[in-house]
Amino acid sequence: MNNLKIFACNSAEDFAKNVCEELGIRLGKKEVMKFKNDNTFVRILEPVREDDVFVFQTTLPPVNERIMELLITIDALRRASAKRITAVLPYYIYARSDKKDQPRIPITAKLVADILVKAGADRVLTCDLHNPAIQGFIEVPTDHLKAKDILTAYFRPLAQKLGSEMVVVATDAGSSKNAYKYARRLGTEIALIDKRRNGNDDKAVASHIIGDVKGKTCVIFDDEIDTGGSMLEAVRMLTENGAKEVYAACTHAVLSANAVEKIAKSNLKEVVVTNTIPLIPEKRIDKIKVLDIAPLFGKAIHKIHTGESVGDLFEDHDMEG
Repeated sequence: MNNLKIFACNSAEDFAKNVCEELGIRLGKKEVMKFKNDNTFVRILEPVREDDVFVFQTTLPPVNERIMELLITIDALRRASAKRITAVLPYYIYARSDKKDQPRIPITAKLVADILVKAGADRVLTCDLHNPAIQGFIEVPTDHLKAKDILTAYFRPLAQKLGSEMVVVATDAGSSKNAYKYARRLGTEIALIDKRRNGNDDKAVASHIIGDVKGKTCVIFDDEIDTGGSMLEAVRMLTENGAKEVYAACTHAVLSANAVEKIAKSNLKEVVVTNTIPLIPEKRIDKIKVLDIAPLFGKAIHKIHTGESVGDLFEDHDMEG
């Protein structure tokens, strides 16, 4: 496609290459190096004057270094006279720091939005924000993709096979709306776990279940799995209440700390994730199934580049009414 260029920062190269294959273009060339004083240097190795440029970055430790590489790359593209620069964040960095719910703390998701724009981003493309309100933090047009169709398609054959023996489980009241949508798409019942979280220690405690899970296959949907504590507490409670087997599904496999080890030892049948965050070799276990979401980003980029509406990528195609 004319005047369309895609570049990738280090942690998003494989993902960006998949998107390029979807679009039938090659990945743009750039180089990144570190000076002896630990400063990052980025150089764009091909002309981008008057081009429509999309630059990819996602999250892997060290997270703050990933942000700086993205900002420096955007600045380099801006100074090279790119016509439009879209920051593509399959996983929005610092998405969980989205509100001021304690005294004297930052809203880092807003800070990230501000510095992206200051660096020169004209648009943002992201997926399944931890809080959709983050879109309001970003002072440029923002497209918010969702993995719902990909995850629904994966579980639909199982739902059709099991019928009333499958139930979608909301792990807390906040996730009940999303669980209800998945249940409608899959034609299953819904159950709700009453869960409370204490402070900043990522520890969630489940108290009781609303709905019937005994002898049933349960599926938990969420936007991300970080330490896995919340999800595995839900799995424990479902198992204790007679669930036959439990699946978990999410868009973003953060899997920090010893999450993978805990998943491997758990009663989970399978964890289904997308590749918005690259799954490094140490985190690849049989229980974790990775779905490719790059084609969705390819469709969105094509529509944005050609000036078409991207609204159909956000609609709930499996919902009635």
